[in-house]
Amino acid sequence: MSNAPPLPTAGRGAKKPASQRIPAIAQPFVSDKARKLLDIIEKWVDEECIPAQAVYAAQVGTGDERWNGYPSVLDDLKKRARELGLWNMFLPRNHYSNLAEYDRYGGAGGFTNLEYGLMAELLGRSTIASEACNCAAPDTGNMEVIARYGTAEHKKKWLTPLLAGEIRSGFLMTEPDKASSDGSNISLSIRKEGNDLVLNGSKWWSSGAGDDRCKIFIVMGLSDPDNQDKYKRQSMVLVPAGTKGLIIHRMLSVYGYDDAPHGHAHITFDNVRIPASNLLLGFGRGNEIAQGRLGPGRIHHAMRSIGAAEVAQEWMIARLNDERKIPFGKPLREHGVLLEWVAKSRVEIDSSRLIVLNAAIQIDNGDAKSALTEIAQAKILTPTMACTVIDRAVQSHGAMGVCQDTPLASMWAHIRTIRIADGPDEVHLNQLGRRETRNRAQECIGRLQAQKQTSEELFRRYRVPDKQLGGSKVQGFTAKL
Repeated sequence: MSNAPPLPTAGRGAKKPASQRIPAIAQPFVSDKARKLLDIIEKWVDEECIPAQAVYAAQVGTGDERWNGYPSVLDDLKKRARELGLWNMFLPRNHYSNLAEYDRYGGAGGFTNLEYGLMAELLGRSTIASEACNCAAPDTGNMEVIARYGTAEHKKKWLTPLLAGEIRSGFLMTEPDKASSDGSNISLSIRKEGNDLVLNGSKWWSSGAGDDRCKIFIVMGLSDPDNQDKYKRQSMVLVPAGTKGLIIHRMLSVYGYDDAPHGHAHITFDNVRIPASNLLLGFGRGNEIAQGRLGPGRIHHAMRSIGAAEVAQEWMIARLNDERKIPFGKPLREHGVLLEWVAKSRVEIDSSRLIVLNAAIQIDNGDAKSALTEIAQAKILTPTMACTVIDRAVQSHGAMGVCQDTPLASMWAHIRTIRIADGPDEVHLNQLGRRETRNRAQECIGRLQAQKQTSEELFRRYRVPDKQLGGSKVQGFTAKL
């Protein structure tokens, strides 16, 4: 990474603090507390987390030791995050206001989805910042689930150490033998036997399962296969890591990156037995929990993706201004196509940010269910945008862009998965299209009919023949509404 020229830190070209770059549409919804924290986060990420990434990678290593323990540099960053008041920022205080753990472990939460979204963008600039302040997936979503739907015992046993950053967690939903884009296909069996629940089946892309610190899994399975409502057939349960019959077969890679020591695992459940009290919320409530978890989570993913796109844009601008690169007799910055890439990327990043922040505002004004359209727009647009911007940065670096000398290749691989995670783009496009046509069909047809009827009346009033329509007859619309 040292091959890139340094970015300006002062004077002309230096960017304004994060608190001064909040889009105008979002400014009325951001508290003074959040504004102050945004500037602290940005400084910490840019000056401490990003420089530590190379050390983190070196400490992880390249052999089997990658799955044993985790880099000490991360511990130091966690200590620093707590000193700065950057801890557990993702979780609204009202989810666990009665828990002393919040204050005991330095929680900095209590922010809206919009405010935390702005913070997530800054954390997304670094590959390790989110974990360093205990705001990394899947722990964030899992802590929200336990905080919102868990019992007092669940919170004491699992939420307390998760909030403290003492352990990590995994989320198990996707299955290898099913079309997992349709959550109703989930087939891992959850069967009640006396005071126990027995689990049989398999999961993969089990986030976090490679980490020795991963001590608890949230697992979604099929508990009522005959229920007439296919969305009430699944339940979510808490399964401690190391439970007898739970077998981790292999770690999966993403375009060759295995994300050690965190990892994504292929796991089977062979008569895994847990107490029935480990059920979350109730039988048949799994999809309800999932929607509550995934809605805000998609906002977090999207804003982190925007942060990554901003980093890629910075690398591209730095590359274009590297005086050592003079192809075909002139600097890269004088090649028109590269300037177009920078301009298009700026437009696309800023447009995506507005889409995502609008979704966050809609969630804050209601809930995730009331923001289905806005969340889908953010989920569809943002990862594709980020991949496009990163790919331009890769291309502008030539061979250097695809190797380990820049973070661009690994960034692209990571962001590419988000087009699949939390529901593939195609599912969201299909649902958004259906919702748009179903909800607006009568409105659109009625408006066009009214406009044509008014036009017909105007033709008669002004005694003007309507040659286009063959006189003054108006062509109408028919539809099954």
